[in-house]
This record gives sequence, C-alpha cells and structure tokens, in this order.
Amino acid sequence: MLAIQKKLTNSFYALLSLPATAVGFCLSTQVATLSWILSSKYNLHIEDVALVWLAGPLSGIIAQPIVGMMSDKSWFMGGRRKPYIVIGGILGAAMLLALPQLGFISKSTGATVFVVAVVVSLLLDMSINVTFNPARAIIADVTPAGNERTKGYSWMQVVSGTFGIGAYFISMSFGNMALIYAAAVVVLLFSIVPVLFVKEPRVLQIAQTTPKEIKSTSSLMDGIKLLLPLYGFIVFGLFVVINKMILQGGWDNIQTKVMYACLIATLLLGAFTIRKGKRQPSDSNDFQKILLAHSFSWLGIQSMFVMSYFFIREKMMPVLDTSDVFADTFSKFFTGAEQTNEQSAGNILSLGFLLLNFVGALLPVLVLEPLSKKIGKVKIYTIAIACMVAGYFLLYLAGTREIIFYLGMIICGIGWSAVISIVFAIMTEKVNANKMGMFMGVFNFSIVLPAMMTPGVSKLVNDTGDYAVLFLIITICLLVSFVCWLFVNEVKQEKMNPA
Repeated sequence: MLAIQKKLTNSFYALLSLPATAVGFCLSTQVATLSWILSSKYNLHIEDVALVWLAGPLSGIIAQPIVGMMSDKSWFMGGRRKPYIVIGGILGAAMLLALPQLGFISKSTGATVFVVAVVVSLLLDMSINVTFNPARAIIADVTPAGNERTKGYSWMQVVSGTFGIGAYFISMSFGNMALIYAAAVVVLLFSIVPVLFVKEPRVLQIAQTTPKEIKSTSSLMDGIKLLLPLYGFIVFGLFVVINKMILQGGWDNIQTKVMYACLIATLLLGAFTIRKGKRQPSDSNDFQKILLAHSFSWLGIQSMFVMSYFFIREKMMPVLDTSDVFADTFSKFFTGAEQTNEQSAGNILSLGFLLLNFVGALLPVLVLEPLSKKIGKVKIYTIAIACMVAGYFLLYLAGTREIIFYLGMIICGIGWSAVISIVFAIMTEKVNANKMGMFMGVFNFSIVLPAMMTPGVSKLVNDTGDYAVLFLIITICLLVSFVCWLFVNEVKQEKMNPA
C-alpha cells in the first residue's frame, strides 16, 4: 500500500478519483457530441435522438446491479472493483472511436444509421455503467465513513469536473471530432493506470451505524423492494421498451398520457414512503427517499443533456447575431475558420456545459465539504438543489439570450456539483458496506429509470412547438426533488465517529 493511501492524502484522493473521471470525461464527450452528430450529420429527428439516448438507461438497468453484485463477491487482479474498471475503460475507448464512423459502419453492415447509432450508444453506455459503479464503490471501500468519505466523493467531483471542463473546451475550440479522439485516450489511461497503485481491502468493515434492516439486505430481490418509490418510472420504462422496440411506435398516441399517469403514481408512492418514514424512521426508508428525490433531479438533468442542443438550435440561433456569437471566439482563435449555424449551436452548448462543470468542479472541496461539516450534508445538498431550480427557471424565462444562457448554467452548476458528489456520501452512510456494489447498482436505478422518460419528455416538448418548455419541465422536476430532500434525515456525526 502506498504511503499516500495510508495517510489519505489529497494526492491519494486525486488518484482515487481518476477512474470516475474517465467515466465523467466519457459522459461529457457523449453529451457534447452525440445529439450534435446525430442531428447535424445524420439528420435524425429529436425523438429518434431521444431513442438513441435511451440505450444508456437500458444498459444501466442490466449492467449496474449485476456488475455491482459481482464486484461485491469477486476478487481477481488484486481487487473486487479493479477488473471492471479496466474492462469498462477499454470498451468505452473503443466505442468513442466508433462514434465518428457511424456512416462507415452503416454502409459496411447494411444496417441503418439509426440502428448503428443505437448499438454503439448501447455499448458506450454499457462501458460507462460497467465502470462507474465500481469507480464509485471503490471510494467507499478505501475510505472510512464520515468526513473522510465525503472528502473522497468531493475530490471525485473536483477532478472529474475539471477534466469535464477540458472536454467542453476541446469541443468548443477544436471541434467535436478532436474531443472524441482525446476522450478515447483519457478514458483508456485513467481506467488502467490508477488501479495499479490503489490497494483494495480484502475484508470490508461495516459502519457501526448500519441498521439491522439494511444490514440483512443481501439479495437483488431485497434491493428491488427498496425501489418502491420508483415503480411508476419502471412502468413507463416498460411501456417505452414495448412501444419503441416491439410495436415500433404503435402506442405513440397514448405515450404522453401514460407518462402523466406514471408520474402521478410515482408521486403517490413517494408520498406514501415519506409518510411511512415519519411514522417509522429508518435508514432503509431514508434510502428510499433519496432514490425518490434523486430520480426527479435526474429526470430534469437527463432531459437537459438530450435536448439542450435542440433548444439552442431552434430558439437561440434565430434571434442571435450569428456573426457575433461569443462561444465562436475560441474556435475562431484556434482554427481561424468561420462557424456555421450548426457549429455555433454546438459551441454554445459546449461553453454552457463547460461553465456548468467549472462550478461543479470548484464547489465540492472549496465550499460544499466545509459547509457540510458545519450544517450537515443533507441540508447543504438541499440548498444546492434549490439553486438548480432557480437556474433552470431563469433559462426558461430568458435562456434565448446567450449571456443569460451561460448565467443560468453557472447557477445550475451549484446543484450539479452536489448531484454527482455529496449524494454518494449521503447514500453510502445508509447501507451495508459489504454490499456497496449492489446498493450502488440499486441507487443507479434512480438515474436510469427517470432517463427512460426522456422520449416522453421530448415528445411533449416537440408537440408544444416551443423548446423553451423544456426548461419549465426541468424546473418542475428539480422543484419536486427539492421538496423530497426536505424529508431525508441527516446522519449525526457523533454516530459516524464514535469516541
């Protein structure tokens, strides 16, 4: 074991963050390039693009729980998480290199571009899901519960967010193709190199605060029971799969109604869960409330990932002076080339997400971690979500102005910094450490199931004919998440660090 690991130095936290950074860089590249490539290069409709993005949630539902449970029980290559990080990194790098070659693969195989895009996206997301669960779980495995673990996940977001900034800067300055090739190198290196130096414990210690009802949870079926608040999302996910994959859109005319019904069912189940928690407080109930709150956050965030490009192209570009787009400055400086409308839209998107990740990278260690020690992780997380609500509402009101779009993304970055850092520290304090991989897989359902609703959201936005409605929908989703977080109980520090 390296000395930096024994002492839990900042350099060790940075090293430990690199596998998650590889996944984050891969995801940033996907966000910056996938909708752009499919829309501008292959002329796919917004609803077809949403279906390609659906590959991610589908692979997550399959891969994360299975990989999580396997990594809990397996031990080879000197660890329980390391092998999956390496395998996922190699697959991810390969699929990134396949993205620019969709047309060539389509001609070679005889399959349509849409089918090829779905397959490549599925494998790319499979690599993300194979890697991300172990990359997050290994942080919990090698850090003690409490402030040290919070610091571990805060550093994860700082390092990952910093490289995320780099991803969007490359996209904006040198183009999306340059970003894709850079990402392939980063993902490969950051997945393989760190696992050579981090030593995993063969035996994990269960936190003294782990309650009996969570401690005894050991099977996938037990994990599925914890998903009660998300059953509405599950029903809509099944509807989308049957409708799009089997009936080829035969139920499109009722898709919006089914989505509304499933959202109402989710809210009712959520209310039942919250009420039960008031009568019988427990960590398992808190875990369910975290799933509920996080799911609505991710429903909004995933919708932003998928459809922001279309908002920029359809709502912003027609009212902008295309000869004076600020985001084009970087590309013009580095390449000297004039930008088309489609390139300008891509540049605006990249700069917006760069600012989102810039704030997300700075806040966890500089602000969120210190404040969480003083007022609690749940409370500071709830405040961050409230900021995200305000940011999205600003985008709805005035997001067609370029400067306001950037300001809104900066404000949303406050919430983003917490969504992919502190939430893991909160969640891991509620579960059995020896089943961390399985619980990370169960927790991932709060991401992938809401993401499966994006085809419904895209249809709703498209049917209105006003792409600004996207940010109103996102605002409502984050507001629901904020309200749900108000009912999550804080873990007392004296319990986490007994004398």
